[in-house]
Amino acid sequence: MKNNKKLLIAGNWKMNGLRKSSLMISNLIKYIKNKKFKNTNILICPPFTIANIFSSLSKKSNLIIGAQDCSDKESGAFTGDISPEMLKDIDLEMVILGHSERREYHNETSEIVKKKAINALKNKLKVIICVGESLSQKKNGKTLRIIGDQLKKSLPDKITSNNLIIAYEPIWAIGSGLIPNNEDIFKVHEFISKKLVKKYGVKGKKIKILYGGSVNKKNAEDILSIDFVNGALVGGASLRYKDFKSILDFCN
Repeated sequence: MKNNKKLLIAGNWKMNGLRKSSLMISNLIKYIKNKKFKNTNILICPPFTIANIFSSLSKKSNLIIGAQDCSDKESGAFTGDISPEMLKDIDLEMVILGHSERREYHNETSEIVKKKAINALKNKLKVIICVGESLSQKKNGKTLRIIGDQLKKSLPDKITSNNLIIAYEPIWAIGSGLIPNNEDIFKVHEFISKKLVKKYGVKGKKIKILYGGSVNKKNAEDILSIDFVNGALVGGASLRYKDFKSILDFCN
């Protein structure tokens, strides 16, 4: 892909990955070193159980390791929760918040996502906030309305230009093999960009907007070439070295 975009390619491993997955990370680190990316950052967000291992492996490399969620609380009697401070303690740099699977299966509201984002930013983590519509919402022409509402209620009020990233993931596209057409992706990303500029001014122009939902080697180059698309949030394809590498091969 020949352009000067500054891209972020993020792999969200979800509830996948064991200690033996370290081999994939080692291979990825070697590939990144040899490729010498100029305009692309690569992020892997594994389960918390192996995040510390991956973080140690990636030191002195250009691979970024992040988390898939964090608590809106600092510490205390919150069984099973992970605080942003704990993520920083094992040298994680980013955290995904508001993923549709968290919103749906764990009843996370946009208001909760905002609290988590504020807490993460307070602890010097970069935040990826996810937004996206369901299939029924899309069919009823509510995509922009839904995303606008999610942005309004999820976004923190204070940011710097490089500590917030937005990921547009249409819920109906995740894991389905289906994706919106290029025009629809463009319209949504342009809409998000305008909302960010309205809220944050000049800083809003510099916020990366990723596309997520069934990104793979067959569609990655096409998607990444769309205006206002500054990278990809990759699910299943990021679990397999060859598949993830084939996406990264399109980047520079």
